[in-house]
Amino acid sequence: MTATHAEVDVKIVQEIQINAPVERTFAALLEEMGPANQTPDGKALRMVLEAFPGGRWYRDLGDENGHFWGHVQAIKRPSLLEITGPLFVSAPVLNNLQYRLTERDGGTLLTFRHTGYGPFPPDFADQVSQGWTPLHDRVRRRAEENPQAV
Repeated sequence: MTATHAEVDVKIVQEIQINAPVERTFAALLEEMGPANQTPDGKALRMVLEAFPGGRWYRDLGDENGHFWGHVQAIKRPSLLEITGPLFVSAPVLNNLQYRLTERDGGTLLTFRHTGYGPFPPDFADQVSQGWTPLHDRVRRRAEENPQAV
């Protein structure tokens, strides 16, 4: 049996207003994408985010096993994080994630863009669009509820 994939362009844009300073929001983003990352149902993902240009973003399964998700293409603290790679797709695809953080209305506007190209599985765009929301909700909660974190 052969599984088929459709050529799909993924374009997702989300804006999240966070009632916390931009530095604290950026720190929360790095934490939630890295060691605090989890599935939408709350299971730990054991992600590693090497927060420097060329750094890897990957899932660490232990004993030198895991899944490569991407490289840090650009980072400019505390206003930009950009990652390029296959993410969680085992197919010849390209994804670009861009997080822009700007001070606005006494807090931070986090603008997220996910652009992807390639033979994605059916319904991928709809599923992944819903999948980013829990991560962004955790970033917002972490930044707003932890005034000591930076």
